Parts: sequence; C-alpha cells; structure tokens
Amino acid sequence: MTMAKAHDSAGELIAGRYRLLDVLLREEGRTLWHGEDTAFGRPVVLTRSRAAGQPGEGTPEPAADRILRIAGILGPACHGGVAAVLDVVEEPGSVWTVTERPPGDPLSELLPHGPLDPVRVAGVALGVLDVLGAAHHEGVTHGELGPSQVWADEHGTVTVTGFGLAASADAPRATAPAYASPEQARGEGGTPAADLWALGAMMYALVEGRPLVEDRDSAEATFRAVDRLPVRKPQKAGPLAPAMSGLLRWDPVERVPEAVVREALTRILRQNFEEVTPPEPLPDLLGPAGDHRDGGAEDGSTGRAPGGPPVRRPVLLGAALAVTVVTALVFAVTAGLPGGDGTSASGPAPSRSAAGAPPAAPTAGTPAGRTPTASSKPSPSPSPTAGSALPSGFSLYRAPQGFAVALPSGWKPVETQSSGDLAYRVTFGASGDPRTLAVTYSTRLGPDPVAVWSAKEPNLRAVITGYERVGAIRPVTYRGLKGADMEWYSVVGGVRLRTLGRGFLIGGHRGFSLRWTTPADDWDSAADRQALKVFFDSFRTGEE
Repeated sequence: MTMAKAHDSAGELIAGRYRLLDVLLREEGRTLWHGEDTAFGRPVVLTRSRAAGQPGEGTPEPAADRILRIAGILGPACHGGVAAVLDVVEEPGSVWTVTERPPGDPLSELLPHGPLDPVRVAGVALGVLDVLGAAHHEGVTHGELGPSQVWADEHGTVTVTGFGLAASADAPRATAPAYASPEQARGEGGTPAADLWALGAMMYALVEGRPLVEDRDSAEATFRAVDRLPVRKPQKAGPLAPAMSGLLRWDPVERVPEAVVREALTRILRQNFEEVTPPEPLPDLLGPAGDHRDGGAEDGSTGRAPGGPPVRRPVLLGAALAVTVVTALVFAVTAGLPGGDGTSASGPAPSRSAAGAPPAAPTAGTPAGRTPTASSKPSPSPSPTAGSALPSGFSLYRAPQGFAVALPSGWKPVETQSSGDLAYRVTFGASGDPRTLAVTYSTRLGPDPVAVWSAKEPNLRAVITGYERVGAIRPVTYRGLKGADMEWYSVVGGVRLRTLGRGFLIGGHRGFSLRWTTPADDWDSAADRQALKVFFDSFRTGEE
C-alpha cells in the first residue's frame, strides 16, 4: 500500500515504480493504463478509480488495505479467475490498483466490434459467474462490475478485476454507472443481486452490440436512466434471452438465482458442443483375436478399426503424436463406450470449481501400498495447495463441455472424442511439446474406482505397446470423492512414456479421469512436477 500525489500522464511513475505507458480505456470514474513494473520489467495494468464513499460513522478501512485483504480472500477461492493484485496506491479522491496483465482483452474492447455470438457470450458469462459465485460464497460482493473489469481471451479464459473498490456493501457506486443495478442507481449500494444485474447488462451489450443504457452527460443522469427506463427486449440473444432477462429484473428479489443462470448457460454450451461435435460410437480397437490395431498410422493418417468408423488424429511434432495415440487407445478400452463391457468407464480422475477442498494426495516418496519397480522414480506429488494462484505460464481454460483446467501457455485441445451416451475425452497439448493431458468423462462407471482399473488393465496391456504398470493401483480421496490412482509405462514411436491416471466418482455411475502422460525420462523434472500439481489443483468438473 502506497500514498501518492495525483498522476495521469504517459511516462510518469506511480509510487516510483510503475510506469504509465498508454491509456487502454477511459470511462466514468475509471481509467485503465497499460504499464510496466520497472522493478521486474514485467507488464502490468494500472486502474485509476474514483474512490467510493464510506457511509456511516467511524474510521473507514483504508482502500489499499481493503483491496489487498479481499484479493487475499479471492485469490485462493477463485483459482486464477481474479487478477493478482500487486500493489495499491491511494491518492486524494482516487485509488490506483496495480495488477498482473490478465490474458486477452477487457470486454470493453470487444463492444465496438458489434454483436458477438450468443454461445461465445454464454462462455464468457459462465466464467464471470464462476468468479462471482466464489466471491459471494466468501461474503464478498463486487459492486463496481463493468466490461472494463472482465478480461477474456480466445481460449475461454475469463479474469475479473476490481474487487474491493466499493468501501462497503452500502457504498454508492462510483464507476461505470451504465452497468449499475436500479437499486445502486438509487444509492442503495451493492449486493450479490446487483452483481448479477451487472452480468446481465454486460451480456446484453455483448450479444446485442449496444449497451442496455447509454452513458449520459453525467453519472447522475445515467443513474436516472438505469432506474427509470424499461429494459429493451433483446433481438439477437437467441438461447441467451431467458437467462439474460432473468438477470435484468428491476426488483432484485425477482432476479433469477446464480444456480439457475449457471444451469442455463451450461445447457447452451453443451448443446452447442453436441451440434458442433455430434456424438459417434468409438470403435473397439481390439481385433477378434486380441491383435492390436491402432486405427491409423503414426503419421496422423486416418485408419479404420475393426467394425468401426475412421479415427482421425492430429499430427503433433515428435513424441507428442505418440502420446495422443496412446490416450485415444486408452479411451476406447476404459470409457465404457459401445464395444466395451458397459460396466466401467473413465478410470481415475480429478474435479472442478472455485473454493473446493484440496485433494488428498500421496505423500512424497513411496506411497503406502505401492511397490516401485527398479526403474521407477517417486511420483510427482499431485497434492495441490488449495487456493494457490496460478503460476506464471498457465491460464485457465473453460471447456464447452463444462469442465475447467489450467493449461500451460500454448496448449489447446488437440483431439476430442465422444460417444452416444455423452461420454467424452478431450486431449490437450501443444505442437512440439511431448506431454499431454487427457480429460475423460464417463457415464457407466462401477462403484469402486480401484476395481474399475483392475478390470480394465488386461485391455490396457493388450492395446498398449510396452505396457508396464508402476506399483499398485491405490485408492485416493480427491476433493472428498472416492477415487483411485494408477501409473503405467508405454512405448510409442520408440519413446518410453509414463502415465498417471487419477479417477473419481461424482455420483450416479458418472466420473472423471485425468491422464497425465510425459516422456518417462522427464517424469521427475521440475517442469513436469509443476504441471501435474497445477492440473490437479485447478481442474473443476462443472458440478462443484
């Protein structure tokens, strides 16, 4: 926390350290600057906001203390969904908040480019709702939410800034009056319901290509318009219209709850995914005599498994292709898809959402019940520190299927498979990176994750070249749910790989698994240990 005199010119230093470069946005009560932290040579965003008033008597909590305190609460709760606050600088009548530069651009940069597709808006809105839901669960409201404080990128990563600016839940809104709720426009302060109105107003602006309420000459005039003008019926919202209209009800008591909005947005994304990627039965990759057919050559060409449709795989560089082939094979024999025995599915896996309990993890060294082979090294401990901020080089990816996971820079989906019973597998990686992460959702799991792995191991051994299990299949508790871990070696394209699969049950014969595969020689490297920890820490199922 730093006190300073007023600044507002490019090239000036804030607190003698943060250089103002160029203005990103000016709006009522707020100015955003691209900047540089000269102490570390890193890009930052500096936001100068009008200080909200503090109602009532007594000494108000200093803005810097309040913003940093709330950042400390939300960083763990929101798992990368809020921008990391680096510093807060107070000036008479205003406050500078210095944050890491979030991925992508603020939504205010998208508004001038016309209406956006409702499905894309649904994805962004769901990301904002994740953050708001976690914040409200912690007793924190935003109160100043607007499009300049929501950043999004092309991978679906959504980051929210600006928490803690409001002096209290009763403080009148100080910035972005066009996105104030009617009760805020009347000076009644911010509540969770006011945050939901702001979300609805942002959705409206993005999908309609124009704001719900235009800024007037003054904040007071804009507030009057918010309070008195009827909400215009959306014309381009399509499937978003019901959820959006439910958020934009004048009476805060009548606004639809977060859970209802979440269900509606998730349904839109899932329906779109099913239309874009229609479910198709995946082949049984075992021939009648148990011979192994991999469905295609390792150059990425299309092959055909016995009795099944063509299987296409992307071409990655080097060993990454081999990893993708392995995950495709394992999916076919463990996901409970047509051609399997119908009793087991995704094997072991992790979970998803803000403020979940940390998974129980094996201790360092040799876990209980595990018999290491002579060639095995201790597994990277996948025990995340709950609530830790995402490290540099990772960003949160929100999948259209509903789950979310933090991925290394440059990673994206490289293959998606699905089946008629809604089971799916999404494999992530990057060209030139030999590692992959596969997320599998299954709908026909047995009640014991250890038994699931044990029953399917003969199939794994049959379809995977060089298969060798590492130690015992061991039960785990992951985020309070029943699960199991299994590790194995494989050889594809002359590369020896090692995979850790973690699976868990979420109820009703459904479950997830995460399969982390990397060259065996790199298994114990610092980079691989960090990646595994981040995956397990950040993964959310969409039902948490």
